[in-house]
Amino acid sequence: MVQSGEMKTSAKMRVAIIAVAILMLGSTVALYMGIVLGYNNNGQAAQESSTKEEKLNDLYAAYLTELDAQAAELSKEYFSTFVKYKSQVKAFNAKSITEVTTKDLVVGTGAEITEGFTDYMAYYIGWLSDETIFDSSFNDAAAPTALGSPLAGGNMIEGWNQGIVGMKIGGIREISIPAELAYGDQAQGTIPANSPLKFVIMMIEPVEMIDWSDEMYELYEELYGGE
Repeated sequence: MVQSGEMKTSAKMRVAIIAVAILMLGSTVALYMGIVLGYNNNGQAAQESSTKEEKLNDLYAAYLTELDAQAAELSKEYFSTFVKYKSQVKAFNAKSITEVTTKDLVVGTGAEITEGFTDYMAYYIGWLSDETIFDSSFNDAAAPTALGSPLAGGNMIEGWNQGIVGMKIGGIREISIPAELAYGDQAQGTIPANSPLKFVIMMIEPVEMIDWSDEMYELYEELYGGE
């Protein structure tokens, strides 16, 4: 009933309005708490991630130090022998390299490299037809004073894989590789497309390479999902 222009509410309606107000207040509080807790959780997760990243960086720095120490020891043993073969780096006629050819500079006395054999380590110099060294095991290709870590066998270009067959550990070989068995029509770093390559390779006795610790792997997978 309407009296004096005012609308009166029943007791049931007032209870309903109060209940709705309470529910809305509760929802607002819950939403606020969710935002606050979510912020706190995200902040805590970010802090934990940062701590793990710092730990991984420390472990990686220690790993590099150990790797450099091993490389220095091996360099003492092999540098004076291998550096002499830098004189093999000379310009060549690119058009003349139509197939993989090899020339043994030193015949090794150790295990023989067979097709598919990857249990070896090697030092190398790689250069282009204009005499440009595009990569090497030296610390400085122009004026080398030491060797870096040796290259472990596996995952090489096809021309390399073909060219080392028949080598023996301790041997040194020059290999000529046509472009199609190198990087083909794709440029690779400082190597232009359709470039034949030459290498001098020295095979050495494999050593146990320093690997990441289990803790490093675990931290990396936690942070980056093992990608």
